[in-house]
Amino acid sequence: MIKSRAFLIGEFLLLFILLPLSLTAPMAIWIKVALVLLGFGYLLMVLRKFENLKFRIHKNLNRASFFKRIAITFTTIIILTILFVRYKDPSALFYVPLNNPLLFVTILLFYSLLSVWPQEIIYRTFFFERYVSLFQSKFTLVVVNAVVFSLAHLFFKNILVIILTLIGGILFGLTYIKYKSTTLVSIEHALYGNWLFTVGMGEMLAFPGMENSTTM
Repeated sequence: MIKSRAFLIGEFLLLFILLPLSLTAPMAIWIKVALVLLGFGYLLMVLRKFENLKFRIHKNLNRASFFKRIAITFTTIIILTILFVRYKDPSALFYVPLNNPLLFVTILLFYSLLSVWPQEIIYRTFFFERYVSLFQSKFTLVVVNAVVFSLAHLFFKNILVIILTLIGGILFGLTYIKYKSTTLVSIEHALYGNWLFTVGMGEMLAFPGMENSTTM
């Protein structure tokens, strides 16, 4: 596989700029799905054949450090989001888990398995291992990663989604830089994302299937 700087830049622009932007264009949904699947298939091929990456948690990893960091960050997120929902729409606070637990559990499972894991393979594992040579500092690498991660959510057409994914991208990028673990960064991503559903921000963030949650 060619890995010249010019090739990597072209690959980066195609996969992380042009492809996400194309999903905002008015085209048939099957075309968008096909484009995403083609891109993801290419990423998996590169990871498996050329990057020789493994997804297990390293034995010498400082798990205590990871979970301490998560506890502090998650506690902050819990407080801020509860205050935000109470201010924005008090009736939405914990509405889905309290009123439709089956939908709630379904959302958590599907989101964690079918959304979080693929996103972290693409935006952390592939991105950081593949493009580290393109950036002069880890700070720049993390910032660019957060921007393109946020860009991937443009199709929601929701400014709150863009802001939250930008912040999340920075947090997840820092986690991957420090721990080099797809599993751990996926745990973090799933924890924060599922909390947004739990606290009552699903409809605010225009997540699929949440538009009519307050009428269930």
